[in-house]
Amino acid sequence: MADRWATFDCYGTLVDWNTGIREELERLFGLEHADRLLARYHGLEPEIQAQHAGASYREVLTIALERLAEEESLSLPEGETSALARSLPSWPVFEDVPGALADARDRGWKLAILSNTDRDLIEASMAAIGVPFQDAVVAGDIGSYKPARKHWDVFRDRSAVEPTRHVHVAQSLFHDIEPASGLGIRCIWVNRLGEDGDDRPERTIPSLAELPDALDDLVGK
Repeated sequence: MADRWATFDCYGTLVDWNTGIREELERLFGLEHADRLLARYHGLEPEIQAQHAGASYREVLTIALERLAEEESLSLPEGETSALARSLPSWPVFEDVPGALADARDRGWKLAILSNTDRDLIEASMAAIGVPFQDAVVAGDIGSYKPARKHWDVFRDRSAVEPTRHVHVAQSLFHDIEPASGLGIRCIWVNRLGEDGDDRPERTIPSLAELPDALDDLVGK
């Protein structure tokens, strides 16, 4: 029987980037600005990735932080332009992640990450997750950021996965669910933010606790 593969976005799906980024913004600019800056950050990052497709994720984080401070007329403390990149390895893993991934592996699923980050940063996050992955495709290696399709193309070429044996799991509709479903890949949407329903994913779950059963429902043994 062919392998069953589950691919994952990392930041927002497995790692709580909202908490990680917000804590840095609060430290740099104060509690009163943190929520507003976090919302704007999420608009800036994909703009910068589209403008600088060949930039490392470290560079994207740095540009976004500098631009955010400039737009908001806030003073970025000296030596802190790389604060977000430095903090990334300490961004917290969602509590439901290690157990769910371990259960999926025990059921025979192979796991891979498709992420808009750099190799050393994803290695740090995978170590924090603590569950082995068979592969990780990252923007820093392939010169492309999701929602462009190259992550999925590279993964398909590496794994030789059968389309009917592959499920993509992610929180972001924009970065992941839209492009993956457009490629005919079945998707599980982890709706961690309680957003309005969407008909593109095959399954919608509120957390990873429901993941192993959802995977098995989509692809039998």
